[in-house]
Amino acid sequence: MDDLSFYKGRRVLLTGYTGFKGMWLSLLLLRAGAEVTGFSLDAPTAGGQEALRRLGILKEIRDVRGDVRDLAALQHAFHQARPEVVFHLAAQPIVRESYRQPAATFAANVMGTVNVLECIRTSDTVRSALIVTTDKVYENKEWAWGYRENEPLMGYDPYSASKSCAEIVVYSYRQSFLAAQDVRVSTARAGNVIGGGDFAPDRIIPDCIRAAVRGKTIEIRNPHATRPYQHVLEPLSTYLMIAARQTEDAALASAWNVGPDDADCVTTGQLADLFCRAWGAGVRWETRADGGPHEAHFLKLDCSKIKSVLGWQPRWHIGAAVEHTVAWAKEWEQGADMRTVSEEQIREFFDAH
Repeated sequence: MDDLSFYKGRRVLLTGYTGFKGMWLSLLLLRAGAEVTGFSLDAPTAGGQEALRRLGILKEIRDVRGDVRDLAALQHAFHQARPEVVFHLAAQPIVRESYRQPAATFAANVMGTVNVLECIRTSDTVRSALIVTTDKVYENKEWAWGYRENEPLMGYDPYSASKSCAEIVVYSYRQSFLAAQDVRVSTARAGNVIGGGDFAPDRIIPDCIRAAVRGKTIEIRNPHATRPYQHVLEPLSTYLMIAARQTEDAALASAWNVGPDDADCVTTGQLADLFCRAWGAGVRWETRADGGPHEAHFLKLDCSKIKSVLGWQPRWHIGAAVEHTVAWAKEWEQGADMRTVSEEQIREFFDAH
């Protein structure tokens, strides 16, 4: 909560605020008292559009619709907002979609990041920025230990590769321009996030929720794939921490792994088991391989750096993360006041030890 207090009265520009993580980060920033400008395309799903409405976010932020691939539109948004802090979340975030639309994925994730950094470079107000990438930036050798921030970057699929490229772009801008301008910019490599309000296709928990609501058996493509799962509030609260603290210490502007503890790196099958127990009502899952494109079987992050340097520790482990996700989804289906539900989960998260 001390890091949230940093944002009171500060001007913040957030790209990708209509997405799953963007909606939750908007709520955190509004709770902190920030003056938020959002720059984003429309929410990519009907559920996401409805969530924005039911959460009431658009009434409280400066709502600017635009594409990060459009440099002129982004520059105009920066000129109007005059942000002090920037969070760049806008992206094409789905691995399978990157196989269907590789050029569009690289355009959004690489050139979109270039455009954001160019706006930061030419701004006279930005002091701190956080660029969100992914745990998939690393050359994945399918080994049993976690990747550290100094491991080689070489994403396999177009999505992962585009985020590896984005990391290099950020490094170049930091070394070539931003460090000399005393602008602190970090990247955050988060694991797989779950939580209420994710309506994306081809993601395990949204797929589970859709099947459970319809009373159907959950279909799991690869139950043995291991991923670092965490509740969405874990990385978002950490993004806020990094952006706040690097304003006081330029040495903190760097790359950061933001993942769960080893115990929370579970297989897709184990995650589905946790979901079925939390949902109840006899929900079950089965394996249904569909012969889709390559996806990594084992991926884990080493978060020693952020734990030792910033004193970070996860608050909700995987069981609690799934339970809160299910609780949010059930409240949604019952037509509850989702702003109140979400605010209560934020309170519980920050009260956790």
